[in-house]
Amino acid sequence: MARNINRGRSRRPAGARRSRLWRWLAALALIAMVGAAWSWWTMRHWTPPRQTYGVQGVEIGQADGDVDWTAIKAIGADFAYVDASASAFARDPNVVKNLDGARAAGLQVGAVHRYDPCQPADKQAANFVTVVPRDPRMLPPAVALDDVADHCPVKVSDAAVVSELMTFINQIETHTGKPAILKISSAFDARYHIARSLDRNLWVEGDRFPPDVGRPWAMWTANHALDNNAGDAPLRWVVVQQ
Repeated sequence: MARNINRGRSRRPAGARRSRLWRWLAALALIAMVGAAWSWWTMRHWTPPRQTYGVQGVEIGQADGDVDWTAIKAIGADFAYVDASASAFARDPNVVKNLDGARAAGLQVGAVHRYDPCQPADKQAANFVTVVPRDPRMLPPAVALDDVADHCPVKVSDAAVVSELMTFINQIETHTGKPAILKISSAFDARYHIARSLDRNLWVEGDRFPPDVGRPWAMWTANHALDNNAGDAPLRWVVVQQ
């Protein structure tokens, strides 16, 4: 009789067991939600430590609208790369305003061209040099390499893409008097293997963690959407490897 009494006391009704399971699952879900929210908030406000990366700045383009350069300087930017031109004809209408505003706020400035593998190098170089002044005070020109040639109206071989890119780089380096820095995406590098084959400084992108490109890099977009006190729009925050 005693055994039967003890056995009966050890059992829980099925409904109670299910209720306890749901409470555990709800608690785990809440913990996961809080962790995800904390991770998101931290990333939105995160910049690499100054002790490791003493020089930090921003990349600014047309999508950023009107920029308060004094405020950007105040939050810790030392330099600004301004999106200047893209492909053979596109230009940022705010490029001159942004270059002048950044300089007036005490930032070093540089210009970015978004390279188009479908367009001839000489036309793209002409577009860049028309927009970007020949000024020894400027930082090295940056070439954003994102798009591959899969969707070009006329087929472009991989070898032709690399050859035209070198022509473009040589022409803008002649104009600026400084070696270009290559702002290279993982997709572009996987296709054309530029990071290891071209002897130029690299600018890599990767929130929180820089990608492995097989050799040292010079610049890193460490947070592409940094919440900040300089304005309502998030900023692309860039640091320099020293």
